[in-house]
Amino acid sequence: MALKNDFKGNKQSLPSKRCAVCGRTMTWRKAWARNWDSVLYCSDACRANKTTKNPHA
Repeated sequence: MALKNDFKGNKQSLPSKRCAVCGRTMTWRKAWARNWDSVLYCSDACRANKTTKNPHA
């Protein structure tokens, strides 16, 4: 039995942006499709430390 593969493209073509706290690059995820413009943090840890300045800016 073959496994279903839902991936239909190249991840390099997905939009990305930097985390507001740590500066890591975040790649678009389907879960963020509705609110991609408002996604600012790469993780719950960065969200908790949102008062920290971005060292990579």
